Amino acid sequence: MPTTFPRQLSSGIAYDMALAILDGFDRHYRLFRATSRAAVRHFEQREWQQAQQEAQARIDFYDRRVQECVQGLARFAQAGLTDETWREVKLHYIGLLTDHKQPELAETFFNSVCCRILHRTYFNNDFIFVRPVISTEYIESAGPAPTYRVYYPGPAGMRATLKRILTNFQLDAAFADLDRDAGLVEARLDALLGGEKLEPNLQLQVLASLFCRNKGAYVVGKIVNGHREYPLVIPVLHGPDGLVLDAVLLEPRLVTILFSFSRAYFMVDIEVPSAYVSFLKSLMPFKPASEIYTNLGLHKQGKALFYRDFQHHLRHSSDVFETAPGIRGLVMLVFSLPSFPYVFKVIKDAFPPPKETTREQVQQKYLLVKHHDRVGRMADTLEYSDVAFPRARFGEALLAELKRQAASVVEEEGEQIVIRHLYIERRMVPLNIWLEQARRDGDLAALEHGMVEYGNAIRDMMAVNIFPGDLLYKNFGVTRYGRVVFYDYDEVEYLSACNFRRIPEARTPEDEMSAEAWYPIARNDVFPEQFATFLLGDPQVRAAFLRHHAELLAPEYWDSCKKRILAGWIGDVFPYPQQSRFGNVPGNLPAPAVQTD
Repeated sequence: MPTTFPRQLSSGIAYDMALAILDGFDRHYRLFRATSRAAVRHFEQREWQQAQQEAQARIDFYDRRVQECVQGLARFAQAGLTDETWREVKLHYIGLLTDHKQPELAETFFNSVCCRILHRTYFNNDFIFVRPVISTEYIESAGPAPTYRVYYPGPAGMRATLKRILTNFQLDAAFADLDRDAGLVEARLDALLGGEKLEPNLQLQVLASLFCRNKGAYVVGKIVNGHREYPLVIPVLHGPDGLVLDAVLLEPRLVTILFSFSRAYFMVDIEVPSAYVSFLKSLMPFKPASEIYTNLGLHKQGKALFYRDFQHHLRHSSDVFETAPGIRGLVMLVFSLPSFPYVFKVIKDAFPPPKETTREQVQQKYLLVKHHDRVGRMADTLEYSDVAFPRARFGEALLAELKRQAASVVEEEGEQIVIRHLYIERRMVPLNIWLEQARRDGDLAALEHGMVEYGNAIRDMMAVNIFPGDLLYKNFGVTRYGRVVFYDYDEVEYLSACNFRRIPEARTPEDEMSAEAWYPIARNDVFPEQFATFLLGDPQVRAAFLRHHAELLAPEYWDSCKKRILAGWIGDVFPYPQQSRFGNVPGNLPAPAVQTD
């Protein structure tokens, strides 16, 4: 990275500011990569709790470095920063990004710093990067290791090639039986390619870094045979006798679920992020680049790209925002654009009974989920400030409701509606609407699927110490892959902080008939027996639930999970179907692993 730049522009202060901002970004990305590299060591040593803690801490790295940079730039303010100075800061910064390996991230960091300092009226292409300037095509790694390695099976055969791929990662942990497991992968590849002619260019392309998350490490690559390409993802776990290859994922759908918006971010050491995103995009062509950046832990870049995509969509569409379908919530006002697959959520200014919370507490709940392992069952949220929408795209009824229920964060400025704070989430079909549609259509299979997935979502969240709080179906959504995901977080609690109790027997007939509880109830007391009262009124729904999840109505089941969590247990929730697994049983589990699709 060059430390000098010809001062051809008039302001020396502008150059010094540009250099200070880039130094701030480079420090951030050094720390980001160091933490990502450490994840492999934690995997090797089975340091699960430390891995979780560092993954959570890494989420805050970006905002901390931005704040440090803003504080460092305060000394320049005394010189009086003109519009021309800010223009030159950006031009100098562009020059400093020549040959940079993460220019798109550095541009976003520049925007973040400037937006903390400048008024929103300065958010234009003269002062910040409204559009990317530095091309990310054909950026190569600086070191000897390429972005991905290419393996040709050739005479050695597929099994030997697979073993070479795994040993090249040089993990400081022994495999239980790599030859056996490579043979299992080879058999699946033979089944995939069995009906095809093997072309001379048959090759396996594998990204150079392992993808770590929870208790697994993932080899991510693809198979190229002529003009056909297939994903190749191999999960590596710790078994009772050493490392095992747990499965091989060869379908784009399974890889897309692995990189779902409802899962924790991967820990992966990347020198050239754009190259990794381009590679992953070839495996998941319908997944937006913004989501892939987010999956890699680069969530600020994901937000920046998402916002650009959203602005592009607004320019090329004409429909209007409307209240999102479903039962209206007490805490959030939710609206959507029919042509755009996301919903916009604004916290109301006041919450009617029985809600007893505040705006700050709701924001803390969403922050809790952001930092937690979402385990494929809690939607990631994009949090924004000062978002300007075209006034003409709002119907009068929706705009009136926004001004009435969220006046503190909604402001009309000329031809724009500015929302000071909002969340954006992937749009899903609310589970209550899914179940109602299944009942109307007489589709018992869809109803059964919805209830199986609903219970599985609750179990998966239990495994990572989350109690959803409000279990009503309206707070869960069904994704395009039929997975049930939780998305309403204002009552989320740690499972370990809840007290799961049985309802005491009534002392008298009057107690039995009383509308009020005759026994004391603490704030975090939960009575699972009551779930049936407000969830299982429909006979078909009740029957489906009891067939698969009857134990969720027993406090003892919840309490046993709580005790395991308090004892330090970290459950296994596999982000791929049980039938994809080779049958290896992960070691070091004091209780049966939770398994999910």
